[in-house]
Amino acid sequence: MPSMDIVSEINLEEVRNAADNASRELDTRFDFRGVAASFEWKKPNVIVKAEGDFQVKQLVDMLRSQLTKRKIDAKAMSVGDPEFSGRNCSATINFKEGIEQPVAKKIVKLIKDSKLKVQAAIQGEQVRVTGKKRDDLQAVMRLVKEAELEQSFQFTNFRD
Repeated sequence: MPSMDIVSEINLEEVRNAADNASRELDTRFDFRGVAASFEWKKPNVIVKAEGDFQVKQLVDMLRSQLTKRKIDAKAMSVGDPEFSGRNCSATINFKEGIEQPVAKKIVKLIKDSKLKVQAAIQGEQVRVTGKKRDDLQAVMRLVKEAELEQSFQFTNFRD
C-alpha cells in the first residue's frame, strides 16, 4: 500500500551559507556604504542588525533572495519584531522545522474534507498519508502545496 510522509525540514547548512552570501552582498551594496549593518548566524537563527527599521527590512529581503537561490522556501522563515537599542535596530529570523500540532490537524482536516481515498495520521512532527493508489497521494501533495498554511512542506518516504 503506497504511503508518504509530509514533513517540514530545512537544511540549516544552506541557511548559514545564505546568510554568508547575504553578508558578502551587503559589503558591495552602495546604499549600505558607511552604515553599520550585519548578518549574524546563531544556529538555528539569523540576527539582522542595522541603524534603522527600514534598513532591517531591506536586509531581510536580501536574506530571503539568497534563501530562494539556495532552494529554501521563504515560508520557513519567520521574522521577529524589530528591537531598538540605542541608535541600532535588530531583528531575529527564526526558521520553522517540524509540523506543530495545530498545523498538522489542519492538514489532516484538509485531506479528509477533500474526499480522497487516503488515510492521514499525525506522527510526532510529521503526517503519514497512506492510500491504495499513487495518484491519490499525488493529489494530496497538490492539495497541501496549494493550501495557504504559512509553512513549507516536503514529501518524503514515498513508497509503493
